Amino acid sequence: MQTSDAPSRPPLVLIANDQEWAARSLESIMGPLGYAVLRAYNGRQALDLARSILPDVIILDAHMPDLNGVDICAELRADPRVGGATPIIVTTSGPGRRAERMAAYAAGAWEFVSQPLDGELLLLKLATWVKAKREVDRVRNDSLLDEPTGLYNMRGLARRAREIGAEAYRQQHPLACVAFSPETEETTADASSAMVEAVASRVIDHLAQICRRTGRLSDAIGRLGPSEFAIIAPATEGKGAVRLVERLQETLRESPVDVGGEERTVTIRAGYCAVPDYAHSSVDAVEMLLRAAATLRQLRSENTPALVRAFDDVSLKPAR
Repeated sequence: MQTSDAPSRPPLVLIANDQEWAARSLESIMGPLGYAVLRAYNGRQALDLARSILPDVIILDAHMPDLNGVDICAELRADPRVGGATPIIVTTSGPGRRAERMAAYAAGAWEFVSQPLDGELLLLKLATWVKAKREVDRVRNDSLLDEPTGLYNMRGLARRAREIGAEAYRQQHPLACVAFSPETEETTADASSAMVEAVASRVIDHLAQICRRTGRLSDAIGRLGPSEFAIIAPATEGKGAVRLVERLQETLRESPVDVGGEERTVTIRAGYCAVPDYAHSSVDAVEMLLRAAATLRQLRSENTPALVRAFDDVSLKPAR
C-alpha cells in the first residue's frame, strides 16, 4: 500500500483460522504494509467479532473446528451490519476443489484462496477492495436513510425535525415527537439472548413495513437505534400522539409477524414529547425527539404495564 493512498486509520483485517502457521503467514505480509490484524480461532468467535468491530476485510478459513468458513460467509452476508460491501476471503490449506470454490462464491465470498498463497497478488487486491469498502462506508455515513429499513436514520430524522420544526414555528402549529420500540414474548426479561436475536431482525423489518404503510405523508418516520423507531408528527398535540400510538398498536395486533412459520403479535412501548404551539416552545424539535427517546428508555427500564408515557416537562415561553 503506497503512503499516499494510506487512509486516516489502518485497515482492520479479521483473520479467522485455527491453524497458527497459516494465520501468522497472512499476518506477516499484511502488518508491514499498515494493516491492523485481529485474530479469531474458531467460527463462532469470528461471527461475534465481525458483528461487533465491523472490520474492513474478513479472511475465513474454509475448515474451522466448529463452523464451516463458507457457512460463516453466508451468515455474515445476510447480516445488515456486515452486508455485501465488506470483502470476505475464504482460504484453504489445500489446493481447493472446484466445488469448494463454487460454494464460497455462491455464499458471497469475494475471493477463494488456496495454497500456495500468492501474497503479492492478494495484497494488490486488498488495496483495491479496502478503497471500495471505505467509499461505500463514506456514502452510507453521509446518507440520511437507514439501509436495512429504508426509513430515515438518526441523521435524517434530525434534519427532518429541523425542517418540520421550522414550518410549525411559522404556522404556530402543534408538534409531537414519538419514540417507540417493539416487544414480543422473546424480548421480555426472562428470554434468552439467542431467542431475542432469532426474532429481532424479523420483527424490526415487520415494524418498519407497518410504519411505512400507515404513516401520514407529512410524518417523518425513522430509526433511532437497533430496536428504536421515531415519528415526527406535525400538527399533532399530546392527545394526537397517543392516538397515533394506539393506531399503530391496533395495526400490529391485526398484522402478526411470521417468524419461522409461527405467528407472533408485536406490541410497542412508546414515549412522546408534544407541544400545542411550537412557536412558543422552549425546546427545538431535535431536543423534543431526544426527550421522547429518553422517555421511552425510562419506560422500558421499569417493571410497569404502561405502554405509553409523555415527557411532560416541556415549558412554554410566554406568548408574544
